[in-house]
Amino acid sequence: MKSQKEEERLCLQLCQSVSQRNSRWIQRTICGLKEIRSAAILLHQPHHQGNMAFTGKYEFEGDENYDDFVKKIGLPGDKIEMGRNCKIVTEVVQNGNDFTWTQHFPGGRTTTNTFTIGKEADMETMGGKKFKATVKMEDGKIVADFPNYHHTAEICGGKLVETSTASGVVYKRTSKRIA
Repeated sequence: MKSQKEEERLCLQLCQSVSQRNSRWIQRTICGLKEIRSAAILLHQPHHQGNMAFTGKYEFEGDENYDDFVKKIGLPGDKIEMGRNCKIVTEVVQNGNDFTWTQHFPGGRTTTNTFTIGKEADMETMGGKKFKATVKMEDGKIVADFPNYHHTAEICGGKLVETSTASGVVYKRTSKRIA
């Protein structure tokens, strides 16, 4: 029997693979269910959802490779400790190609990045470093190159899934929709 974490991972992989093929309906076994007759599940795909695909409030649910990733990007020890299992709340407001992406950290610290897809914008890293970047939309994913890592964000199964890659180390943070 598969653990809940393994089932969630498999569901996310399935969702991502279906999203990459631009398929909207699945009629087969999903997430450990043995038989589904005439099952049809509409996947939440940002590139098919219009102006409000990312809009919502999301709470940290889990992550993978946090320590390896933050060490790789050179985050200081005090910030590494503060961020470990941190219940970040991410608020996204999307109006067409215009985004306001706010992260609320415990203790009152807030980071807000405002950007328009395809236009250069002033941004801030998770470590507080300011920089300029052009955010793109690729296959329903928000894509940005930060100073020392590549970042993507997508909605998969109603969850905000963010993936950051630095020198081959991949960090993945999943947040559940709370509003």
